[in-house]
Amino acid sequence: MDVLSDAIAAMRTGRPHSSRTVRFAPWGFRFPASKGAGFHVLLQGAAWLLPPDDAPPVRLGPGDVVLLAHGTGHGLADHPSTPLVDAVQAPDGSWPSMPDRGPVGADETLLLCGAYQLSRARAHPLLTELPPFVHIPARVGAHPRLRAAIDLLGAELAEPQPGSDAVVPALLDTLLLYLLRTWWLTERPDRATGWSGALGDPAVAAALRAIHGEPARAWTVEELGAEAGLSRAAFARRFTALVGRPPLAYLTWWRMTTAGRLLRTDDTPLRTVAGRTGYTSEFAFAKAFKREYGMAPGQYRRQAAPPATASRPAASSTE
Repeated sequence: MDVLSDAIAAMRTGRPHSSRTVRFAPWGFRFPASKGAGFHVLLQGAAWLLPPDDAPPVRLGPGDVVLLAHGTGHGLADHPSTPLVDAVQAPDGSWPSMPDRGPVGADETLLLCGAYQLSRARAHPLLTELPPFVHIPARVGAHPRLRAAIDLLGAELAEPQPGSDAVVPALLDTLLLYLLRTWWLTERPDRATGWSGALGDPAVAAALRAIHGEPARAWTVEELGAEAGLSRAAFARRFTALVGRPPLAYLTWWRMTTAGRLLRTDDTPLRTVAGRTGYTSEFAFAKAFKREYGMAPGQYRRQAAPPATASRPAASSTE
């Protein structure tokens, strides 16, 4: 199993959104903080990212990518001095079209932007260690798979074809994974520590794949150490140093995170959820779940269920 893909799946809710837009200088937008994550790709022209908290503006060049994994509020403009207009998000999580007309001869900027809806209730530590924003500069010949995903997504948005409604969300998911992989494995300044170190460490990565592949298995530290090719003590030290918690503590955390996702996303019977997460009875599972979440599994499922759609009132017969 793929730990990075699992971490994203554990947090994903709803449907991702994206747009390809043209802006003519002067332009500037203020994006409010959100529960999800967002990205901007500068396809053509010039732009500035305006981080919050008076952090210095970041100049973006063609091909640059910015990921805001924590939904941090920020600005985006043609120049740091340009006044910003609030960008208002639609109820479905998308960003409505904004005016893109400017003075004749104004500098033109082409942007590819997107948003993902994420649940922060049990954010995977692999994501929480990301900085407020990740800037991946364009470099000739660098990150060919990331660039290919951007090109494909941009083409689908520029010229929708039959099947685009299915292709675009799949490409957005692919793009998010490529963005995260690119930063952790090639762009992060210190790749020897934290989750980038865990993903890059063959021994720890092997143990993580084993846990994610069989979360219901009654793993012992010795067995996980064998998967990693290390002695029990050496493995436990290395795993804890990089992952941030001991092997069996992470196993329990991941089991409960998986259970929460199953309860939140479908109507899988509790006994099945218990079995998939390593518990031999509903009672034992419910006890462990309540200890972790502070409520019973059934209550959690009811609270996580989306509200029923209200029926639309009949149209009035008078104007």
